[in-house]
Amino acid sequence: MRHRARTLLTALALMLGTTAALLTTTPATQAAAQAAGQVVCDQYGTTTVQGRYTAQNNRWGTAATQCIDVGDTGFTLTQADGAVSTSGPPKSYPSIFLGCHYTTCSPGTNLPKRIDTIAAVPTSLTYGYVGNATYNASFDIWLDPQPKTDGVNKTEIMIWFNRVGSIQPIGRPVGTADVGGRSWEVWTGNNGGNDVISFLAPSAIPSWSFDVKDFVDHTVSRGMAAANWYLTSVQAGFEPWVGGAGLSLSSFSSSVTDGQDTGGGTETPPPGGQAACQVTYAPNVWPGGFTTNVTVKNTGTSAVNGWDLAFTLPPGQQVTQAWNATVSPGSGAVTARGAAHTAVISPGTSQSFGFQGTWTGGAFTEPAGFTLGGAACTVA
Repeated sequence: MRHRARTLLTALALMLGTTAALLTTTPATQAAAQAAGQVVCDQYGTTTVQGRYTAQNNRWGTAATQCIDVGDTGFTLTQADGAVSTSGPPKSYPSIFLGCHYTTCSPGTNLPKRIDTIAAVPTSLTYGYVGNATYNASFDIWLDPQPKTDGVNKTEIMIWFNRVGSIQPIGRPVGTADVGGRSWEVWTGNNGGNDVISFLAPSAIPSWSFDVKDFVDHTVSRGMAAANWYLTSVQAGFEPWVGGAGLSLSSFSSSVTDGQDTGGGTETPPPGGQAACQVTYAPNVWPGGFTTNVTVKNTGTSAVNGWDLAFTLPPGQQVTQAWNATVSPGSGAVTARGAAHTAVISPGTSQSFGFQGTWTGGAFTEPAGFTLGGAACTVA
């Protein structure tokens, strides 16, 4: 399923609940001063923002029309018809994300990435709110024991920047916590598909620059994740139950900064910058198309768990599909990340993956070099 998982009970409540009256909302006074861009109304329609983030309409809990106007730095919810019961899940999650979510990866992302190889996730955003709707302004952080690029992750962290109406997080309140220099009310629970920890702001936060890693580390300290798990995506948007037209995320930026691995060999460059990997690149080429088999050998002394292999495709080459790994984006500087069944490369062993693509231009050429977790590999 493309929508966010919720409990069967709340799903049934949504189906059986009476439909609230439609509301007409006015634009937020803090709405984005962004240029009009692409209007996305498809149920799960997406588009790219700033060449590195993915904006998604993500309407999954209602058949009513919803549209987002995506500009240079964010989006505005221009149409948000319909309403669902506040005793069940919201009707949608229009948002912008960095990382991988239900098989869609934002361009050039280095996620999924193991938590213990991340130094920081600096993030900044600005929300625009409306009063005559029922919704939360929600920032989502997804964690999983595996480097998943599809489906539901095991743990969801939600940061509620604002809530309007009679809605509450999943689970129950378990106290308060100081995270990122702010005080939060903390809730924990399970929605039937994944564990959820929610941080509620005592009052609306319209704009904030913070480090996502602070919330990840706090979640690990509570035993709801582990340092050797993976951060798969960060997402900012809204969960509306009733109405919502005029809500805006006028700006969003986020990046993942590499740090020292404390997990024993994952994505850490070897001492002295010497290569601890060897790559064999074996293409099969025909006019306009090609397939390539890539073998990555671990020539070091520590196991690599959750690997990523970076290389640059020559101009004119475009990846159309891959197997035993994900390869994104489709052209230029790309990164291949091992699938769950190919994630571990023990010392002296190899993992292989392949991809198919198209090409144009003169002679077909191969990538000039490869790096594994930031360390250069030799080419066989």
